[in-house]
Order: sequence, then C-alpha cells, then structure tokens
Amino acid sequence: MKTSNNISRKDFLKSSALAMAGLTLSSSMMGATSIFSDTNFLAKDKLALKNVRLETGFEYEEGEVIATKTDLFYIEIENGKITKISPNQPNAKAIDAKGFLMLPAFKDMHIHLDKTFYGDKWQAVRKRTGGVKGMIALEQKMMPELLKNSTFKAEKMIELLQSKGTSFARSHVNIEPTSKLQSLKNLQKALENKKKTFGAELVAFPQHGVFYTDSVPYLKEAAKMNIDFIGGVDPFTIDGAIEKTIDFTVQLALDNNKGIDIHLHESGDSGLKTVEYLIQKVNENPSLKGKTYLSHCFVLGKLDKTKQEEMAEKLGNAEVGIVSTIPFGSLIMPIPTLYKHNVKVLTGNDSIVDHWNTFGTGSVLQKANLMAQLYGQSTEFLLSRSLKLATANVLPLDDKGNQQWPKVGDSADLAFLNASCSAEAVSRISNVESLIHQGNVVY
Repeated sequence: MKTSNNISRKDFLKSSALAMAGLTLSSSMMGATSIFSDTNFLAKDKLALKNVRLETGFEYEEGEVIATKTDLFYIEIENGKITKISPNQPNAKAIDAKGFLMLPAFKDMHIHLDKTFYGDKWQAVRKRTGGVKGMIALEQKMMPELLKNSTFKAEKMIELLQSKGTSFARSHVNIEPTSKLQSLKNLQKALENKKKTFGAELVAFPQHGVFYTDSVPYLKEAAKMNIDFIGGVDPFTIDGAIEKTIDFTVQLALDNNKGIDIHLHESGDSGLKTVEYLIQKVNENPSLKGKTYLSHCFVLGKLDKTKQEEMAEKLGNAEVGIVSTIPFGSLIMPIPTLYKHNVKVLTGNDSIVDHWNTFGTGSVLQKANLMAQLYGQSTEFLLSRSLKLATANVLPLDDKGNQQWPKVGDSADLAFLNASCSAEAVSRISNVESLIHQGNVVY
C-alpha cells in the first residue's frame, strides 16, 4: 500500500504494529464522542468526517501491481448509513480522521463468547486427559461456575473484539444437559446490552455431543429461539455415528429454517467421510446451500493435493463454506485451493483465554496476516486480497483495482487504521479507556 506516510502493505497487515479502531455508527449513537481527539460535530443524526483515507486503485509496473493508491475524502453518515463521499474538505467543520485508513469493520466468524475467563481471574489451561471426551467431563464440572458471571465476561470479550476493529461475530454457544439453555440466555443478555455497537449471529452448539450426553431436547428447544445456526462437533469421535448425527442436525436446521456450522477436528478417514456426507445432504437439500459451514475441517490439511482439489471443488459446488482459525505448524490448510474453487472462507479467534486455550488476541486482522505469511502471499496484489479474511470477503478494491467499497448507502460499520503506525499514536489511542465504557465508541 502506498500512502502519504509510505506505509507498506506488509506493515498494514501487521496487527501488532497498528493502532486499530472499530466504529459502529447508527442513529441511536450519533451522540457518541469521537474516536479522535477533536470535537464531534453533529447535526441530529448526521455525522461528518474529513481527512478520511480510502483505497482508490492499484499502481502497476510492467503489468504487476506494485502499490495500492489512496487518497483523502470527506464523508457524511446519517442513521447508520454512508450518505455522501466527496473530495476531501480539509477546512470543513467535521471530525478529523487524521488520515486514518477507513475499512469495512472486521468480523470474527468463529468464537465462543459464552465461556471464557477473559475479564475475570487469570487462569491458564489445565493438563488435559482423555482427549475431547476428557474435556467434556471437565466442562461438566466447570460450566455451573462459569455461568455465574458469563454475561459480564461476554461483554468484556466483546469489548476486546471491538478494540481490534471487530463489530460482528458468529458465536457458538453451549447447548447441552449441564448448561441447558442458560449459557444461551446469558449470552443473549450480553448481546442485548451491546446491541448498539455490536452484532452477532448464534450457533446452538452441542459441545458435549448430540447423543453422547443427550443434548437433543435442548437443541430442539434452542432451535425455536433466536439463534441462526445448528452446530455440531466431531460426529464420529463424540457420538460414534456420522450419518445419525448429521441427519439429525440437517433435519433440525431444515425444520427451523436455520443454517449449519459444525466443528470438525477429525483429520483421518472419519473426518473425510463427515465432509463427504454433509456435502451429500446439502446437495439433497438445496435450501442449505450458502448456509452450511464446516469449522476447522482439519482433514483438508491432511489430504494430498489431488484429493484437496477434488474436495474443494465439491465444497464449492455445494456452497459449503469453511471457517478456519488458520492453524500453523504441521497442519496447513489449503486456503488458496479453496479460494480457487470459490469456497467461502471465513475466520475467527475461536477460544480466547478459556479452559481450551490460554492464548488469543481477538484480532482477525492478525489471522489475515498469518494466512498471508503461511501461503506466501507476499506480492502487493495477494496481500491486498488477504484483507478479505478479516472483513468476511468485503474488499475496498476488486481484483482489477476498481473501487467497490465504500458506496453511498453502505452501512457505516467501519474500522479505522492508523497509517502512521507510530508507537505514539498507538499509545494515545489505547489510553482513552473512558470512551469504551460509554458503549458507543470502541477501540
């Protein structure tokens, strides 16, 4: 990327070096204090910003994209929508965006907001015994205590995501005999408290198995509530029955007009059979196309290249998406191959500081950075395409460098990145804690 501060696309994708601000604007929050130090100039439900940096096109040399051009603009927002985009008006009475790069707000499409230690007393993960079923036994002991303040912790997790530029999440929420529907109800309270600045879709997630702990009655009840997807986890390993578990999940989704999002960690034959059977069921029920996802789906990273191509083509034809947490080490997911076959690929942070994972940053931009490194996407063009992982496939420029975002009428659901990447700017932005607690402006 090429800006007046000469920031490189590589630096742009380094979330650890960027000051990041997520700003969700709606008619109910136009009275919010600006994310910038200047006075917020408002007229009823209108908001004006000057010195807003937008991507405008590619710069080429001998047919190769060598830089991304940007320029400064003046933007008006009303009732949560962009109403005007015009050449910059540096002397206008408006919020000074100070040359920050405006992007679509980020989306975390796989996270567990309902069960975390974040915002509470520090705990690292405990020694694991007994595999996934051992973790289920641990959760059965822990969940009653976790539920006591899970609404508060979910709100703190949301604030963390917002601090990384994320304004929307797909959260899996435990539905099982220990929690019953309480984990869902507690999370819904948190989301209601944050609804002015944060959106979400929910997955009814049988973490303890559909049949292994008889979660069926609770899943059926949850499916009639305000959730969006029916979830699942490792049908063979947990329930010992791929077809029975997938059949139940598919039918429940069909009966209640929901989507499907299944955790699949299994990387052997059972994992491949699960993918193939789910694709078969989606093809038999076309209403599920575009509404069905496999989270993790590690088996794809274990296949040889020929089989990866075959499975990617089948997933693309069935419109079954993959939500990857971008694993690294010995397991590298074939994301470029998935893209080649038009498979929708999303990402998320999954667990953040909970009994599954001691780590987690809350940044999906960091996930995009990791993907770019893992797959050698080091050219300017490929780096620019990597951003779509953080924005759920929304990019400012199309593949030919034509500006496609923002447009008048688009949602004012935005993220701002500091193009200077200076430590001073990072510090200055990080210290305005009072704005976070207003619930309107987040970092």
